[in-house]
Amino acid sequence: MGRLEGKVTIITGAARGMGAGHVQRFIDEGAKVVFTDILADEGEALCKELGENALFVKHDVTNADDWKEVVKRTEEAFGSVDILVNNAGIDIPETPLEEVEEETYRKVVDVNQVSVFFGMRAVVPSMKNAGSGSIVNISSLAGIIGANMKIAYTASKFAVRGMTKAAALELGEFGIRVNSVHPGFIRTKMTEHLINDELVNMFPLKKAGEPEEVSNLVLYLASDESSYSTGSEFVIDGGMGAQ
Repeated sequence: MGRLEGKVTIITGAARGMGAGHVQRFIDEGAKVVFTDILADEGEALCKELGENALFVKHDVTNADDWKEVVKRTEEAFGSVDILVNNAGIDIPETPLEEVEEETYRKVVDVNQVSVFFGMRAVVPSMKNAGSGSIVNISSLAGIIGANMKIAYTASKFAVRGMTKAAALELGEFGIRVNSVHPGFIRTKMTEHLINDELVNMFPLKKAGEPEEVSNLVLYLASDESSYSTGSEFVIDGGMGAQ
């Protein structure tokens, strides 16, 4: 039996990259997964590979009505929601504070922060109906120590950390746990070109993180193995934040 056997899960921003890795790992552990993204073609292609325990829904995480539709389709397909992984997020290049456009700032906050609020709000009735639940909000090391010339990204990721704690305080009595994950430098297609010996040697573990290492942590927090953890931030950064 898998660690998530029969658990009904929603994972956002999961048509590719680390999100897709989370989907595959959850299905391998017995979960039924509805995964969402704005990238419909990639999402549909991945869904065909994953089999009957996966359902893809095109989804704008900044749209509250879209969230209602995702939860509705999840319940129709698999039943009450047990797990939500708020994985969707965006970043922008390093930009001096005085050069950050209002539109850009608001877009980052909408995708990284407001969507997490919408997601938690949307699944709570379903989780209350089920009598338990686990919400995993993907933040960043930038939500712990900040990131230079990334004012919007840092603001949004710190907000996710605070929202996680507030939700955990409120939802604990209903058996719903809420935790945040804070990755540091993880090796992906988007970061591969940045990896070099000088950078890696800055990390206490002398290595960049791998996507599956993040999936391992997300899986733990989603599963009943973390049944006494809520309102906490879990850092996975190779020791960067300890410096």
